[in-house]
Amino acid sequence: MSKEITSRSEDYSQWYNDLVLKSGLADYSAVRGCMVIKPYGYAIWENMRDVLDKMFKDTGHVNAYFPIFIPKSLFEAEEKNAEGFAKECAVVTHYRLKTDPDNPGKLMVDPEAKLEEELVVRPTSEAIIWNTYKGWIQSYRDLPILVNQWANVVRWEMRTRLFLRTAEFLWQEGHTAHATKEEAITETEQMLEVYARFAEEWMALPVVKGIKTANERFAGADETYCIEALMQDGKALQAGTSHFLGQNFAKAFDVTYVNRENKPEYVWATSWGVSTRLMGALVMAHSDDDGLILPPKLAPIQVVLVPIYKGPESKPLIDSKAQEIVSALKAAGVKVKFDDSDNSRPGWKFAEYEMKGVPVRVALGLRDIEQGVAEVARRDTKEKQTMPLEGLSEKLIALLEEIQQNIYLKALQFRNDQITAVDDWAQFQQVLDEKAGFVSAHWDGTPETEEKIKELTKATIRCIPLNNTQEAGKCVYSGNPSSQRVLFARAY
Repeated sequence: MSKEITSRSEDYSQWYNDLVLKSGLADYSAVRGCMVIKPYGYAIWENMRDVLDKMFKDTGHVNAYFPIFIPKSLFEAEEKNAEGFAKECAVVTHYRLKTDPDNPGKLMVDPEAKLEEELVVRPTSEAIIWNTYKGWIQSYRDLPILVNQWANVVRWEMRTRLFLRTAEFLWQEGHTAHATKEEAITETEQMLEVYARFAEEWMALPVVKGIKTANERFAGADETYCIEALMQDGKALQAGTSHFLGQNFAKAFDVTYVNRENKPEYVWATSWGVSTRLMGALVMAHSDDDGLILPPKLAPIQVVLVPIYKGPESKPLIDSKAQEIVSALKAAGVKVKFDDSDNSRPGWKFAEYEMKGVPVRVALGLRDIEQGVAEVARRDTKEKQTMPLEGLSEKLIALLEEIQQNIYLKALQFRNDQITAVDDWAQFQQVLDEKAGFVSAHWDGTPETEEKIKELTKATIRCIPLNNTQEAGKCVYSGNPSSQRVLFARAY
């Protein structure tokens, strides 16, 4: 085990922080609660963004951009939304600094430069977007509007954690407008499927698709759909949400359209988003005590080739053969790096790329070339094997696919093993304390019971799974009748 990072068994939280910092994903910044996403971490986010962006466009969506500042009066227009985010808002009150007359060399806020109306720094964009949509929509011919925005968001969190909860983070937010309730619900469900497919096929992260309870619903939504994932410490993480907003924002901003019968109607809305929190999920779901384990589909470097020189006379031959392999891999679309730097030894490079989670490492020396082979190490299982140089690129491509599938199946097995059905309160508490994971239990459907369970155990209802099995039972806490089980967990 690497001594550079704390082990998961010793301190999972410290392991996570150590790994994010040591692997070069992010760093702390001079701004309280904000982080610097370093180039390696941003490269992973770019890969996520590019895949998601294509998925959005393939489902008919287009990108736009809206202001980061929201006039307070607009933010207040939808009361539930405003109330839900009020405690996290950063607010701009002035627009100028000036030299402090009592302290030369220091700046102060110019009291004469007070804004006529305070501006909320975007915690979410429903208000500014629906105020804009009012001018875009007059007739059914103007619908649907299928817009997505890639942006940053500010939510003034008191307790922050790299990627998982920061005062500023990156995300995408889709905001769509529809003529009918049915069309809006279909959109909401479609985008949940997009998120689930991205999580499972690219992130190798198994998720449960479900609906949030009223207590956990997005402020201003009629229904919130979600994907929930499980981390290695048994805590859940909400990996994406898709909201059916009903007509709440249309009514708040008086957004109506004239239907085919020439009658005015309020527009139906959705919003949906994922953020750089997915980076945290990627780290916590797969990695080990020696560093990151990245699914090949999202890895900035999928294959690294490390030459083993035995004197300067071997360099030209090794470099030539290495470049052949690199060229073949690049031609096949593989992200490959040939690390022939001379400022560190091969052993140091091996450890560095292990820490960074590069899926496949190829070591190539003069003796290997003479024997027509290369040593290939895979990051997920740490297995090494000797592969023939003939047809090596095809074998490495197949290995990458195998690694992607293996990482997913391992996470799926873990997740399934961590779902425990319980029927009484004592067992419910015992499982949460001793095993963690998802607890499948009956709930009487009341917010009072949900709040009491959260108060006593710190566990929340993560979701009511879609297509949930209906079965008669008794609420695990109140003993009142229940028609289905829901998933509880402690969560990030």
